[in-house]
Amino acid sequence: MNKNFFLNVELGARSYPILIGSGLLREAGLLDPYVNGRDVLIVTNDQLVPLYLQAAEQLTSKSRVQTLVLPEGESAKTLDTLNLIFDALVEHRYGRDCVLIALGGGVIGDITGFAAASWQRGVDFIQIPTTLLAQVDSSVGGKTAVNHPGGKNLIGAFHQPLCVVSDMDTLHSLPERELGAGLAEVIKYGLLGDAEFFGWLEQEYAGLLQQDKERLQHVVRRSCELKAQIVAADEREHGRRALLNLGHTFGHAIERCAGYGEWLHGEAVAAGMCMAAAFSERIGWLDAASVERTRALVSAFGLPVAPPQVSPTDFLAAMSLDKKVIAGQIRLVLLRGIGRAEVTADYAEHELVQFLSEQFVS
Repeated sequence: MNKNFFLNVELGARSYPILIGSGLLREAGLLDPYVNGRDVLIVTNDQLVPLYLQAAEQLTSKSRVQTLVLPEGESAKTLDTLNLIFDALVEHRYGRDCVLIALGGGVIGDITGFAAASWQRGVDFIQIPTTLLAQVDSSVGGKTAVNHPGGKNLIGAFHQPLCVVSDMDTLHSLPERELGAGLAEVIKYGLLGDAEFFGWLEQEYAGLLQQDKERLQHVVRRSCELKAQIVAADEREHGRRALLNLGHTFGHAIERCAGYGEWLHGEAVAAGMCMAAAFSERIGWLDAASVERTRALVSAFGLPVAPPQVSPTDFLAAMSLDKKVIAGQIRLVLLRGIGRAEVTADYAEHELVQFLSEQFVS
């Protein structure tokens, strides 16, 4: 098994470490350098309480540690749930020197981070991601948000954590479907900027599905390295960081049209990446062989390669509410090759309309 690994997200005074390894949650006092005597609120969900809460409480020796248990799932990622965190902070009279700890997957991380960004105009928080998707993607980079009925992650803020602690042992309790959802984001990194990593995934997918520790730690490490480089270069998504949205404009529309929680986020991104690859081929950017490689790898991980059958008109309307729409134009992350992604609005609108009409049965 690889040794524990440490890397930094380089953001000047707001730089922070990502700790990756096994047994990290058993290291009492691990978070003391980041808490500095402040009050702590651990935000988690009921499924994780018996598994990891006691260990998480031992990561800091501070005397005032409270816990808030939230509903789990994408359908709970709302302003109403966010307000439960604020209620707890008011009840316990937490001030600007408190620290929030997000113990859970992407939903817990996003909503806790947004609460931290908002409470008394911003307090510190720490990410302890317990799903593969959160470890490779959502816990890193400082994007925090809740959903609105009109679209996913429309209400949020950029707010970087103090640190990220990814204990590989938490993946032991991960359901098979959740593991696959995380692997979708791993595929994304290969597609958008590392053809060699994509090829490695094609060779090693069986071991990953069997939850081989060494292979899983490698994908978490490589994914975090790639994301940290992009975030350091473009923290607030003015340019290059938008590449991380490969598959997401289509994927977010899938989630909205299917109903939040029906598809896991990673499942929607998987189908969205296949749609992005197919549309890239349609406009002459990508060869058919690369489209097939994309679909084959997504399928090998047991992920969907096509969206649910919904109205193409509704789907286009959902895409138009995406955060990446500028001046009414839907910007897409498309592929010029495996490992070569590009953000563009340089396509004919009728091509997208026709493409969607072929993807769905009205």
